[in-house]
Amino acid sequence: MPEKLKIIIITGVSGSGKSTALAAFEDAGFYCVDNMPVSLLPDFLNLPLKKEFTGLAFVMDLREKDFLDKYESVFESLKPKGYRFEIIFFEADENTLLRRYSQTRRFHPLARNKGVLEGIRVEKKKMAPLRRVARQVIDTSKYTVHELKSVIFDMAREKEKQIPLRINILSFGFKYGVPNDADLVMDVRFIDNPYFIPDLKPLDGRTPQVQGYVLHRDVTRTFIEKYTDLLDFLIPLYEREGKAYLTIAIGCTGGRHRSVAIACSIFEHVRPRNRWVHLLHRDIEKDEEACATADAS
Repeated sequence: MPEKLKIIIITGVSGSGKSTALAAFEDAGFYCVDNMPVSLLPDFLNLPLKKEFTGLAFVMDLREKDFLDKYESVFESLKPKGYRFEIIFFEADENTLLRRYSQTRRFHPLARNKGVLEGIRVEKKKMAPLRRVARQVIDTSKYTVHELKSVIFDMAREKEKQIPLRINILSFGFKYGVPNDADLVMDVRFIDNPYFIPDLKPLDGRTPQVQGYVLHRDVTRTFIEKYTDLLDFLIPLYEREGKAYLTIAIGCTGGRHRSVAIACSIFEHVRPRNRWVHLLHRDIEKDEEACATADAS
């Protein structure tokens, strides 16, 4: 087997989309194996596979009970032979995982008699050390199957020496927690809140009315000018350092008005300068439900 083939280790928590990711890598020309025992990896790499494969992708996780105990020593033993490993860790929040297990009616591998939620929490704790050493952590909570497959497919097709920096601009609400995968977090709660304006409360930061309220203030204009100047300075440095992904998280209280409007503005600034930039509003629907509940009470 060609020793310079790129080897992707797909891992993470159960129900986070690893099978979908594996399918995307296969579509991109990778040779893929699900539930690969890590102890068999050295023997597998000695097999005479065809050279036209883009690389190799293996799903490895807690379905193999010895995986966490053995993966580090196995990977280290293969590095002197020229093999390159890239660990991609997939995860999702508890509510998303519970919903997926409910929809698929599958058993969680660690649930046993404790229930799915306890199995999810035990697995996340066990996998935490591996998550820390992963090259990329992908939270699939807000992705549909098709969106996730598209993201992974684009990732797999990129040539290793020409990987552009992928920028994710994410709005969120602090009351729902800071995003785990955020690289840069900016708190915009210093801006006056449209939530307290009756005509604006039911709208969100994508609408012209809310954007006009938020973005046309002097303090907002000054902030956006200074923050985009900082991003213009930092992004090339991250690219030079070889960073593959940059998540810029913009937070307000509920993630529906201010953070959404600011994230949209930053997206419009960054998009002409970077081909691979995505905009996601994590909590916009959550806070819509909260607004409706407050109005009804």
